[in-house]
Amino acid sequence: MIKVWGRRNSINVMKVLWICDELSLAIEQIDAGLQYGIVDTPEYGAMNPNRRVPTIDDNGTILFESNVICRYLAVKHRRDDLMPEDPVQRFSVERWMDWASISISQGMTPLFWQLVRTPEAKRNAAAISNAIAESERCMRIINGQLEKTGFMHGDRFTLADVPTAAFVHRWLKLPIEHPALPALEDYYQRMLKRPAYLKHVALALT
Repeated sequence: MIKVWGRRNSINVMKVLWICDELSLAIEQIDAGLQYGIVDTPEYGAMNPNRRVPTIDDNGTILFESNVICRYLAVKHRRDDLMPEDPVQRFSVERWMDWASISISQGMTPLFWQLVRTPEAKRNAAAISNAIAESERCMRIINGQLEKTGFMHGDRFTLADVPTAAFVHRWLKLPIEHPALPALEDYYQRMLKRPAYLKHVALALT
């Protein structure tokens, strides 16, 4: 059984829980971070010096960083459909994973925190405006890629879709004006047909 430390409303924890479910892996999820604490304990710091979530213990293999965990699980369980063995195909998947986690988060993380986790009286209007613009720029890139291939990598679901689809859900549920992006909206509806996405990602924003 895999132990997963992290609160379920963390977007990075969601990714790991989603992939564990797609792989039908037995897990023990342990709430950690923010109100749950644990991450500041010496025991947690010994596993993850960054003291963030998620962290996993897969029968003694301890890993942190959500994208790395997803890649590890897909490769370990020989899911070439999720993480192709061919290096050209694999690194196409990896570039989109990293782009989502780095580029999309530049706008989405502050936007989410401002609109969901910051009291209205304390919100920064300029920060929100800048984050909306940056988030929309990235969503238009996603829409353009989906128009060409249907998914973030080719014509089928892969790990390339995991970070992206998690951010797409958050973006569409934020109380902001959303431009018409038909390919992205169709993609979201297709993601909602995946039971593991519904269970772990398509949740109320908290």
